[in-house]
Amino acid sequence: MSDQPPVKSSKPSFSPAHRWGIAFDVVLRTALVIAVLVMINLGAARFFHRFYLSDQTRIKLSTHTAAVVHALTNAMEVTIYYDRKDDFYPAINNLLRVYHDLNPNITVHTVDYLRDAGEAEKVKARFNLTGKGDKDLIIFSIADGRFKIVPGDLLTDYKLSPSGPVDPATRKMPMDKKPVSFRGEMAFTPVILALENPHPLKAYFLTGTGESPLTDSGNTGFLKFATVVGQNYIDLTNLDLSSKTEVPVDCNLLIIPAPVRPLFEPDLQKIDQYLDEGGRLLVMFNGYGADKPSGLEPILNRWGVEVVNDVAKDAEHTYTTYDILVEQYGQHPIVGPLNQISLQVYSPRPIAKIVSPPPPASAPQVDELFYTGPNATLAGDRTAPPRRYPLACAVEQKPLVGVTTSRRGTTRIVAVGDDIFLGNYYIDAGGNRDFLNSALNWLLDRSPLIEGLGPRPVTEFRLQITTYQQSQLRWVLLGILPGSVLLLGWLVWLARRK
Repeated sequence: MSDQPPVKSSKPSFSPAHRWGIAFDVVLRTALVIAVLVMINLGAARFFHRFYLSDQTRIKLSTHTAAVVHALTNAMEVTIYYDRKDDFYPAINNLLRVYHDLNPNITVHTVDYLRDAGEAEKVKARFNLTGKGDKDLIIFSIADGRFKIVPGDLLTDYKLSPSGPVDPATRKMPMDKKPVSFRGEMAFTPVILALENPHPLKAYFLTGTGESPLTDSGNTGFLKFATVVGQNYIDLTNLDLSSKTEVPVDCNLLIIPAPVRPLFEPDLQKIDQYLDEGGRLLVMFNGYGADKPSGLEPILNRWGVEVVNDVAKDAEHTYTTYDILVEQYGQHPIVGPLNQISLQVYSPRPIAKIVSPPPPASAPQVDELFYTGPNATLAGDRTAPPRRYPLACAVEQKPLVGVTTSRRGTTRIVAVGDDIFLGNYYIDAGGNRDFLNSALNWLLDRSPLIEGLGPRPVTEFRLQITTYQQSQLRWVLLGILPGSVLLLGWLVWLARRK
């Protein structure tokens, strides 16, 4: 019989009771963490709107857009009829949520036409969507049944950049289409104003001087010009002054494209009278008419603007020797939003402010809008020394104290030395379209659509790696990282067993 004491059996570390205790502890701690996070989010939702980790995710509306949204009194519904997996759907949705945060009268909901077939059919029936291209739309509607539709493809600006060498077979270079700016705020805010005001403003497009018609889809035509005017919810109509006794009473804006032929004297008198009555005028010239006076030059002289009978050239800022890349701007609300982008004009005539002795108090205010570079020349005067030439001017007749406002309000004029840059071919170059938007809304005294309202840059982050690096990264993500976690767990299990 042995004298050694009996060996006591050790209690296993992972007995059923111990395992249940660990599991209960993990569940309890997880529940507590979730509860704390829920309370934090509820508190944040109660007292704050959004928290951003970086400026890339921050959405900050312009002060004027905020004023427009705050002033909205009617209930407005926004339907995002969109593919939720589209790259720009999150940007559209997040921006409209900010509109809703500013004013709960704006409600926002999404209908994914690819995944919500039933809801999509209701949207089609409600808003008369019958075409195959009726998709990726943002629809604003109010209770009286009126609605406006913003196509999603108008919200983003793209640029083409080479993506590889020239293909020997086709002799073409492959191009990538990259987004460069997002125009959501520029598109949505005018729609809100349009639905708040059921009566659109009226603009007349002068005809009868050999200009390109609004329906012309050629390079120098004005079809896209008319589209931009319409997108600003301005009713644009042709006007032949020869059949009128005066500029129509309901004319909020008169647009005169570069005349090919001189205007008749009776028509010039009607335009002159229209401006004296407080009319608004957008007038354009071009290099082809530099040696053919239109009759408008003396009228603009009386308003403090000189239209030079020559064409500006700028060898330091050109692509084709005929165009000029504009990068210098004056101080004016029209060009304020454009200071980060450039215009591209074609054979422009200089449009300058007339410098005179101290003007009387009743003189209009004249501001030069944009310029050539500092070493520009004149095509017809080789003796003129190189200098900077202004290419556009804005005129405003400030109201005088004690003087009754004119019949049509206060006169505003925008005179530009080129019309081709707003034609079909060039209007999408640089900030040309933005200039037109700003000029239209300044002329019509819609400042909320100008200041602080511009395309938002799209920041692209790209990681370029080789095929070998892709293979290594795949092994790291699919093999090494999960394997490390499993190995660590196995080592902990071994340690706990001992």
